[in-house]
This record gives sequence, C-alpha cells and structure tokens, in this order.
Amino acid sequence: MATSHQQTQHLKTSIRILQIVVATMMVGLLFRAIQLQVLDYDEYVPVSQQNSLRQEPITAARGTIMDRNLTVIVENTPVYSLYVTPSDFKPENAELLAGLLDVTVEEVRTRLAKARAYSWHRPSRLFDEVEFEDFSRVEENIWQLPGLSHQIESKRFYPSGVNGSHVLGYLSEVTEREYRSDAGYRLGDKAGRSGVEFTYERYLRGKTGQEYKIVNAYGQGIGPFENGERDVEPIKGQTIFTSIDARLQLLAEELMKGKSGSLVAMDPRSGEILALVSAPDFDITRLSGKLDRPYWRTLNTDGQGRPLFNRAVTTRQPPGSTFKPLMGLIGLRLGVVSENTRVFCSGGYFLGRLYRCTERHGSQNLEDAIKNSCNTYFYSMMHQIVRQHGLEVWHDMAKQFGLGRLNYIDIPSEDTGILPDSLYFDRAFGVRKWGIGDMINLGIGQGAMGFSPLQMAGVASIIANGGNWVQPHVVRAIEDANGVRSDMAARITKIDWLRDEDLAIVKKGMRRAVLEGAGRFYVNIPSVEIAGKTGTAQNPHGFDHGWYIGFAPYESPTIAVAVIIENGGFGSISAAPIASLLIEQYLTGGLSRPHVKNMMLNFVPRSSEVRR
Repeated sequence: MATSHQQTQHLKTSIRILQIVVATMMVGLLFRAIQLQVLDYDEYVPVSQQNSLRQEPITAARGTIMDRNLTVIVENTPVYSLYVTPSDFKPENAELLAGLLDVTVEEVRTRLAKARAYSWHRPSRLFDEVEFEDFSRVEENIWQLPGLSHQIESKRFYPSGVNGSHVLGYLSEVTEREYRSDAGYRLGDKAGRSGVEFTYERYLRGKTGQEYKIVNAYGQGIGPFENGERDVEPIKGQTIFTSIDARLQLLAEELMKGKSGSLVAMDPRSGEILALVSAPDFDITRLSGKLDRPYWRTLNTDGQGRPLFNRAVTTRQPPGSTFKPLMGLIGLRLGVVSENTRVFCSGGYFLGRLYRCTERHGSQNLEDAIKNSCNTYFYSMMHQIVRQHGLEVWHDMAKQFGLGRLNYIDIPSEDTGILPDSLYFDRAFGVRKWGIGDMINLGIGQGAMGFSPLQMAGVASIIANGGNWVQPHVVRAIEDANGVRSDMAARITKIDWLRDEDLAIVKKGMRRAVLEGAGRFYVNIPSVEIAGKTGTAQNPHGFDHGWYIGFAPYESPTIAVAVIIENGGFGSISAAPIASLLIEQYLTGGLSRPHVKNMMLNFVPRSSEVRR
C-alpha cells in the first residue's frame, strides 16, 4: 500500500511539473507574440512583408517630343523587359533561363551578378526588349523561375520619319556611377546622350512608380497588396515642344544624304531652329532601344565620316566669302568705307605681293563688291581696318555676332569657333611671327578663322532682323503631366554699333548677289525674294568647301539659312541650291523646281569652278 501511495504522489508531482512547464511555455509564447506584434512591430513587419510582399518599380513612359506644328516626332512603343529579384532567384536556374532566351549561360550569370551588386532584394532589369516568342517561353516556365518577373516598358519610336540624329539625340544605358548617384535611375535605365534627349533629360525621363504585390514561396506574384491602395502610379515624362519643322527637316535630311557637311535653318526673329542636319548622320532608330553593338562600333570607328560628330554646331571651317557682308558692316561703321567708296579691282590687291581676286572686276563700291564677291575690295578694307583701328577692334565687333564664342544653343557640343586676335596669332604662329598678310586674309573669310553653320546662320539672322543677336534654341515649350506649359525664353541682344543705314546697304548687296551674282541660277526664284551670299573656303586636302548664307523674304525675313558642303567646290552649285530649296519649302509649303532638287540629290562636286 505504501508503495502504491508513493507512486500516486510521484505521478501527481510529475503532472504538476509538466503543467508548470507547459504553462511557462505558453506564457513565453504569449510574451513572444506580444513582443513581435506590439513591442517590436516596427522592426519585424518590414521583414515579414519582404517574405510575402514584393515592391516592384513601374517604369515611367518617356516624354513625347513634338515639332512646331504639333506633329509627333518622338514617342514610345511598348517592349517586354524581364526583372529579377536576386534573393529569390536560384543560381542553378541560370541555365534554364539562358535556354529559354537563346542566350549564353555566361551572359545570364554576368547580368545576375550586376543585379546582385545593385541590390539583393530589389528587382533589377535583367533583359530588355525581349522578343515576344522568347517572352512567351519564359512565361510558360515562370513557375520554375522564382524571383523572375516582367514589365511592359517602352523604347523610342519616330512616327514622322524625321531622323534628327544630331538635333533629337539618342539614348543609352546609364552607368553604375549615374544610378548610384541619382535615385531616379535604376540598373538598366536609359538616359539621353545627345541632342534634346540629353539637354532635357530631367524633364523627359518621368518619375518611376511603385507596385506592391503579394508573392508566394516561389517569389511569384499572386495578387495586389491591399487592392493596390498603396501603389504609386508612375508619372510620364513631360512633353517637349520643339521649333523644328518636320517637313523642312525631312527635306534637309534628304538633300544632305551622301554628302559631308551641315546646315542650320532658323527664324531670325526668335532664334528658333527650324531644321538642323549634320552629314553623314546615323540611324537613330538603331540606337533607340537595345544597343546594336556592331553598329555602335562602326559609328565610333568611322574616322573619316565621323557620323557622331555634330558638324552643325561643332565644326570649324573658314567661312569664305559668306563673311564679306559682316566685313561690310564693320567697314562702314568704322568709316574706312562708305556707300560710295570705290576700289578698282585689276585682279588682286598688292601689298608686298599680289593677293589674288577671282577675276578683274574693275571699279567696285560695297554693293558691287558683295554682289561680285570681289576679294580686292575686302582685302583693301581689312588693310585699312587693322592700320587705322587695329585687329582687336575688328575682333571685338565681329564677336558680338556670335563668332569666336558660344551662342548657348540648347543641344550639346557647341564650339566657339576661331575668331583670331593678336593673342591667338601669338599662340598659333609665335610672337612677332605673323603680320599684315595673315590679317588681311581674314577680310575674305580665309586664313586663321573657322566657324560653324550655327554661327553663320546667326550672322545671317542679325543682318536679316535689323541688328539683334538672338540666342538659338530648339525647344519652345515644356508641358507637364498636368497640362501646365512653360515657354522657354531666349535672349535677344541689340548690337549697339550697328546702324540701320549700314544694314540696308549690305542687304542690298546680298539681294543683288541673288539677282545678278554667281548664285542667281539656283537661288533666284520668282515666288520668294531671297538675299544671300555664296562662299568657297580653301581646302588643302581636296576640293574646296562650298558655303551659303541667306534669308527671306527680303523685306520681312522669317527664315535664315547657313549651309556648308565639305569638298563641294564652288558654293553657288553645292550649298546655294540646298539653301534655296529649304527657303522655298518653308515659305511656300512646296517645291516648284524638281530639277534643282534632283541635281542636289545626285550632286557631284566639280573642281574647276571659280572660287567665291
């Protein structure tokens, strides 16, 4: 009996101990639950959500670019992109994914390594512009690829047919430095690298949205979180309204095909760029999305054509006789010539040696000299300027026309050009190793000077608009997602030394150059009164470069043009016809001279022309 009683007591004790242990465990679990749910809520809820939620970025559509007539010239077209969350993706699945996309395993692993380096837990773009067939295969096997997701994104599309490679610009993938330093970028995003796309990148790129998804143990989305109430919609990039005339730009691109050179057409009243072409150019559609590496290598290794080089704003070429109208204005203002000053041209100007003219023009006043492009007259003028006033005065007056300095156009790569003063000559030739011959050569736009078509279009604009320097610009306005429009204001500066009576004399000379001079055959048209000046710049490496500057209508100009055809020979047959076709198209809405257009489409330079 005693033994039985002892066993009963022992059992009761064991049960009590077990009850105490269970009770203690329950209290511990309850306390832990309280700690997790209440005390440590802020710490553990984000961790819990990482296991059940995925925060995925939603790429914003890039802003649209329009022309001056509201024609869409750049918009977006949808493409498929694959994203990976490295913490959920199993490395052994790289081979499966490579097979589905028909790429090498090494490429998948390399991209995965970049994604891990970017963020272990945040989705990163793994492949963009995935072909629909490849994308479909991936979606069919997505259950085997935890951590992989997709988005429908976009790439640039050019519905108007305008190429505009040097004015619109292209995109490329952001660098590691860019996405590390700017929270607005993610791995695989693209940014503008040239043209409007570069300058207005912060307006065009938009703002990325966020989407919260409930995911399963495989990292696959199974539904929205809280019915999408916490999602943040992306904000589309802003709309850019440019001053480009799409029809004019298309014609300019067509006329410049197969040539080396550039052109700029602008409104002389406002500085708005109507068309801008640098040739040879590149196919902007091949750089609009996934990088075409062989094509990119070709563009970067073409040392002769240099298609990535924007000749329209960067080139430095002597302007030849297109500089003579500006010379006339300087000479008149300084009083070294007047409207009636005559210089006799017997075939050149003698100053220690003979500086040749294009022919024997006889007695010339300033109008005659501009019309006939008489070198003798302008050699004489430059000689008098440097003798009576010095090179620095000439330099400072010409600089106010936007030469030898930046004009601050709103696309990158603009160059200052070369407008020499005494310091430049000292650096270039050595102190006291240059002289009057180097200086008077400047009077005919030759020698140690070099400008771009942008700068020479600016010269033509100043003469056309009555003496105002206007800041050239491509963008007229920007409109945000709410429809709020901001107009872009350009600077306009009156050149105070210019006089109306001097401008009238020079403009008459330029009008006579069209009516009676070398450019009359392809520039003079009944429907539009054009004023202009041909030019030919000496080129020691081949045919001379052909130049033309002009504006119209003569009495109230609304377009100014500068064209250079490298190795084109005489400006009146290489550059002038192109300028006249652009002016006619812009002012009349069409072309009345198909033979001139056909001639320029099939243009072949000639070396035997007289230099003017």
